Parts: sequence; structure tokens; C-alpha cells
Amino acid sequence: MEQIPYRPEGLNWPKEENRRALSSALELERAFQNGRILEARACLCDEEHRLHVDLGCMEGIIERNECALGIEEGTVRDVAIITRVGKPVCFKIIGFSFQADGRPIALLSRRAAQEECIVRYIQYLTPGQIVEARVTHLEPFGCFTDIGCGVVALLPIDCISVSRIAHPRDRFAVGQMIRAVIKSTEGGKITLTHKELLGTWEENAALFTPGQTAAGIVRSVEPYGIFVELTPNLSGLAEVKENVEPGQHASVYIKNIIPRRMKVKLIIVDSFSAPSSLPPQPEYFTREESLTRWRYSPEASDKLIETNFL
Repeated sequence: MEQIPYRPEGLNWPKEENRRALSSALELERAFQNGRILEARACLCDEEHRLHVDLGCMEGIIERNECALGIEEGTVRDVAIITRVGKPVCFKIIGFSFQADGRPIALLSRRAAQEECIVRYIQYLTPGQIVEARVTHLEPFGCFTDIGCGVVALLPIDCISVSRIAHPRDRFAVGQMIRAVIKSTEGGKITLTHKELLGTWEENAALFTPGQTAAGIVRSVEPYGIFVELTPNLSGLAEVKENVEPGQHASVYIKNIIPRRMKVKLIIVDSFSAPSSLPPQPEYFTREESLTRWRYSPEASDKLIETNFL
């Protein structure tokens, strides 16, 4: 099954075959006859909510109802059209016409590209399959991602990492490319998970040794201790210390690592506020194409934490 065209929007835009298809009216005609999915930059959304696309050799127009799946049905708001301005959009050419001054224009459909993506790619996705995704926007409950031709999948906040975060912006930025695992495909809606790619407790704990002083982020301050994130999938509990607040950076002394109890005992050496910056690109512990089962907890642990995708 050919999956190359069905990538998050923008990834095919700079490719040579896409650039060649936009190079002349003749190449656009060939792409039209072959039913190819192309990408180009949307430069304007007019008062009728049509997208104007810069094809290089001519202008392309995407009528409002052709801008996205769900626009015609009313299940997707027009903001999904407006937010594409200035960004690459995927489309299929559905015809040609002429403007009032005689200049040719290409009639485009982003909706048709999305429908093909669903029929030929997304409907075959199964739980456990690892896909590439682009973060499109962030909400307190999770982040929305493009998994192909602008088709959206939700990554809930509790599936982003083992270490709890206050908001998805703590992990991701809009436009960032990530890998994710298909969690479910119920009702035609794709839900993703991400934490299974960030390593088990043992894999993360192996990065540290008792006696080291490491950098971390304060995630929670409780009466009995302070949780400090060492990696997205590993947090330790530090002793109570005054003037420490969630979100601060911290240097922590690693007092002990206990695999059986999945505990990392810490002492906060210092805590401080750091200038805001973009979240780092996630470090993945697997390059597999799919997962059937992922066990976070060590074999020696009294507690079992795992994900089954079968």
C-alpha cells in the first residue's frame, strides 16, 4: 500500500517530485490526470472562505466546502480554513478554469485528498502501530495532531508521558513533528498515545546513578514531598523544601534508586525559574514500526504498569 503521499501536511511540499508537478501548467495537467496529491502554500483566505493557493505557475482555488472534511457537514468550523493561511496545504486538482482577465486557475480540493488518505491509509491503522504526526494545536486536555493530509488525531494529556504535566505545552510546540502510537480507532476517531515510546522505568533509571547531581523540573509539590521530573518517563520524590514551586527547574542529588519499588529518592540542591523556551524534541527508545505490549515497570517490581495493544 503506497503511504508516501499520506504524511502530515508540509512534509511533501519541498520534495522534488512535488516541486516538479508545480513547475508548469503541463505538469499540473499530468498531476490532474493521474489523480496525484500535491502540496503548495495557501496565501489567502478570501471573504467567501475560499483558500487561494500559490502553485507557482498559476493560482489555485479551494472552494470553502472543499477546504476540509466536515466543513460542508458543519462538523468542522471555518477556523480550520483560516488557520491554513501561510502554511502548506495538500490537495488534488479537480479541474481548470479561467479568471475574468483570462488567466488560468486550477480548481483544487483538500477534502478529496483527505478522503483518499482515509480510504487508502488511515482506515488500515490498527492499535499499536507507530506513526509520524505533526502537532497542530494544544488544549488543556491534550494535543491535536495531523497524521496525514491534515486528518486530525487526538493525543490525550495523560498519554503524553508517564511523568504528569500541567499542560501539553510542557512537552510540545505547535508545528513539532513527533512519533506516536495508535491507541484506538473507535468510531472512526483516531486516538494516539506517546509515553510508550519514551522508555521503560529501567531504561530511564539507567541514565542516572546514586551520588550524581542531575537537572530536573519540579512537577508537583505535596505535603509529603516534591516530585521532580528527571526525564519525561521518570520522576523522583524529593524531601520537602521551602520556596519550591511547580514549573521551576531544579538541581537534585540522587540519593537512591530502588527498582523493586520504582522509586528514585532525591534531595533538592537548588530550585530556580528559567526563561521559557521551546520544549526539546522527544528522545525515543524504540524505532519499531509497531508495538503489541509495553511494560513500563521492572520485572522485579511489585507493581505492574503496562499497555496492551492487542
